[in-house]
Amino acid sequence: MNKRHLLRTAACTGLALLATSWAQAQEFPPKKPVTIVVGFAAGGAADSAARLIGKKLGDQIGVPVIIENKPGAGGNIAHQYVAKSAPTDGSVLLFGSVGPLAIAPHLMKLPYDPVKDLAPITMGVNFPNVLVVNADLGIKTFADFIAYAKKHPGKLDYASTGAGSASHLAGELMDDMAKIDTVHVPYKGGAPALQDLLGGRVALYYSTLNTAQAYIDNGKLIPLASTGSQRLPQLPKVPTIAESGYPGYSATNWYAFVASSKVPAPLLERWNTELVKALKAPEVVAELNKHGMPPQPGTREALAKEIERESLTWGRVVRDRKITINQ
Repeated sequence: MNKRHLLRTAACTGLALLATSWAQAQEFPPKKPVTIVVGFAAGGAADSAARLIGKKLGDQIGVPVIIENKPGAGGNIAHQYVAKSAPTDGSVLLFGSVGPLAIAPHLMKLPYDPVKDLAPITMGVNFPNVLVVNADLGIKTFADFIAYAKKHPGKLDYASTGAGSASHLAGELMDDMAKIDTVHVPYKGGAPALQDLLGGRVALYYSTLNTAQAYIDNGKLIPLASTGSQRLPQLPKVPTIAESGYPGYSATNWYAFVASSKVPAPLLERWNTELVKALKAPEVVAELNKHGMPPQPGTREALAKEIERESLTWGRVVRDRKITINQ
């Protein structure tokens, strides 16, 4: 067998293997259960939304969808796993969040690059938080909160879903605009943060409505203000922070679907199609809206631009506040 024939045979073999690999890479839906990784503890807003969307997604594609919680480090543990260690055959998705995708890179040296190592699929939900206080504290209104904080600097602590999370930066932005000093206490998710708030171990929490609603309804928590540009439809009497004397204040919380950047582009496009379909399903829209988490499905390109915009916004807050995190 001459050298030319050997090279031709090797090339054909390589092309055949490449074609087989490419075909397998584009196989949809996967022949095994799909995993949606969530960076926060079970019971919080991210977990609840992911389970609702995941169930609809599984029904659509005919493959079981499993929710895997990997809480810790403000969601960064889950993001690092998907960026660096998860299978890249399209069977693992991440319900990513604003903290790790747009805030954390400005706060710490990460073992992964959110832009290079994670690929956008679609925005999932985007919504404001609501500043809630333990009813036993005696603070009844947002004005009461500001007055107390100014009179007692460093005496009010607030919970968050982790250092660098949306609920953390909401508090930092509030402190900066109001010239007050509250103390940040990070947790591994909304559920544990809420439990310590109800137990009186922390005073405040920039919570998702989904997490706090039942306790607002039974009077254990008092909603002081919401963090978006408009009032929450579920709490029409609760003002926004912007209309309460701090125009321009806005700190929304969002969760988006991303995957490893090593997942082939055709698979990412297929996931975009299926996830957008699930997010637009009437029963999913109704349930997410009920819990104050309106779905915002869109293109992969739109999500990439949103992450870029949010990164610029929160990067400025981190620099202006000189926020650092001990690693």
